[in-house]
Amino acid sequence: MFYGLSKFLKDILPKSLFYRALLIVAIPVLVLQLVITIVFFDSLWIKTNKGMTRALVNEISTFVEVYNDEIYNKEEITNKFSVYQDLNIDFVDDKYFNFNFNERWFSPIDRTLRRELKTRFGPDEFWFDTVNYKELIDLRIKYNSGYFKFLIPKDRVTSSSARIFALWITVPALIMVFISLIFLKNQTRPITNLARAAEKFGRGEEIEEFKPSGAAEIRQAGYEFDKMRKRIIRHLNQRSEMLSGISHDLRTPLTRMKLQIAFIKEKELANKLAEDINEMEKMLNEYLQFTSSSFLEKDNKFNLTELINRIVEKYNNQNIKIDLSLEVYFNGRENLIKRCINNLIDNAIKYGNIVKIGLIKNNNGLFIKIEDDGPGINEKEYENVFKPFYKIDKGRADSKSSVGLGLSIASDIIRSHGGNIKLERSSMNGLGVKIFLPV
Repeated sequence: MFYGLSKFLKDILPKSLFYRALLIVAIPVLVLQLVITIVFFDSLWIKTNKGMTRALVNEISTFVEVYNDEIYNKEEITNKFSVYQDLNIDFVDDKYFNFNFNERWFSPIDRTLRRELKTRFGPDEFWFDTVNYKELIDLRIKYNSGYFKFLIPKDRVTSSSARIFALWITVPALIMVFISLIFLKNQTRPITNLARAAEKFGRGEEIEEFKPSGAAEIRQAGYEFDKMRKRIIRHLNQRSEMLSGISHDLRTPLTRMKLQIAFIKEKELANKLAEDINEMEKMLNEYLQFTSSSFLEKDNKFNLTELINRIVEKYNNQNIKIDLSLEVYFNGRENLIKRCINNLIDNAIKYGNIVKIGLIKNNNGLFIKIEDDGPGINEKEYENVFKPFYKIDKGRADSKSSVGLGLSIASDIIRSHGGNIKLERSSMNGLGVKIFLPV
């Protein structure tokens, strides 16, 4: 029971820190105003109105009784009550006394007036209306062959302090909530800025110099994030510089070895050595590609459909089937997305004969699907193949020239864009790669 209640509250409560803090500030103010209003209406306004209404009904009852006494002049009595009691009185000759009653039970004035008149005159001996006139109450009391029509100012049955009290209750509460909105916005803005900076940095985007602001705890978190960001960037730069140096140092002896191979007379031996050198160069290029920093490229909006078409055209392979009926634009690093798709298509061509490429877009994001009819991969290895330098023994026709970085590079690129990549069995019983990218 408590778990269900807790889950229900979590579902209906806002997820944003700003709106949760606003609820913490606004709800006590609103509850306090509600309690004060209820107490005021119950103990002051309703009781005051009840006393004023009872006094008015007593005056009307007194007029009827005096009017009924034959010793007094009817016109004189009517004039005196009109002048001294502020009652506009008129007698109407109508023996039927048939009026439609507007039952406004939600109105405190109507409820109180109906209760007092019913107690004094009976249920079918009166009629009144409080809405026909803006400042007057139309009240009619049955008398002999007609009825008395009273036009009574509304301030005779209601206290004018109620409006002033409602104004003093509402306006300060709204002002306090508005001030709270401004202060809460200023307090949550640094947290939002920190979250956005962390999200951009996590996707590999270049961010400007981050300036922590806000409360002391938020500033401390911002300073620590900025230190961490600078350490990571320094580490990546050092790694890239080191590998660039290694690449430069290794390419020189490899070039000399290629020249020396040209002077070897035994062609079979020369071909084997040349093959080994070419394999070393390809492995070296894959290492550099894997460790290359994605921070060097900035995000830009590009036509993803056109990019895939250009990639497929370069292969000039009739066995690559594409289904790109939509023009899809994506905001990201175009060269990295191109490298990812190239790696996946290379793997599909290497291990299969037919390759299918599809692109779908919906409200959540876009999906790229690359399928082949090759031998596929065991489901237990789906997670392992994304690890760097991991190769399956005889799983998909092991290749000497591969070092197991293709899928790892593709996974890093997709995840750096906030997306996800997973493997599954294709519709041709081969391997299917499904890529999700947020729009």
